[in-house]
Amino acid sequence: MEMVQSEVDRGETELDVLLDNPVSASNVMKFLELRGFGVQLRDDEGAITISARKRELTSKAATFNKQPAAPVQEALPLGLPLALPLAKPQATALYPRPALEPSSETFSVLITGHVPGNDRKLGDALMKSFLSALSQRQNPPLAVALVNEGVKLALYDSSSCEYLKILEKKGASVLICGTSANYFNITDQIGAGAISNIPEIIETLNRADKIMTLT
Repeated sequence: MEMVQSEVDRGETELDVLLDNPVSASNVMKFLELRGFGVQLRDDEGAITISARKRELTSKAATFNKQPAAPVQEALPLGLPLALPLAKPQATALYPRPALEPSSETFSVLITGHVPGNDRKLGDALMKSFLSALSQRQNPPLAVALVNEGVKLALYDSSSCEYLKILEKKGASVLICGTSANYFNITDQIGAGAISNIPEIIETLNRADKIMTLT
């Protein structure tokens, strides 16, 4: 992202950016679109190329474009919270935690692994806990994208499949990376979501205000 921003600040009007990560590609696309570029994406078996060309602006739009661009938020990797023992309530709280206000921002979730961490048993429990909590939200994510080993969560006999079905019923798009499913030879065993591809996954993730990643 820093290299792209540096080139744009130098006045470059034509860029070709090579990436290998859907989240990074989504962030680069957002940044370039905010800076007035027309963007095209091409995926070649996981090698993602973004071609950007500066749009022609009217004098009024050009004047407006001189204002500082809004900063682009990077996708933040999501670490699953572990259940910690609660401290014994104190009689008085010097620094009480403020109540969280409901957020109006939209978000999507990118899952690249079957279980988080190195401990498979713990990772499986954490993943089910995460998807269960996600499926119970009143405002579900715009999309849940499964790539790499994450596609195994959508297997019809997986304990996580039911949570993905609930998310679908609530309006979330559950996208399964077809390249990953073919690699693991499980395309005919997918029980939730729709088989997709990297360009569609990037475009769908790009519609959300924020992207959470789970590896």
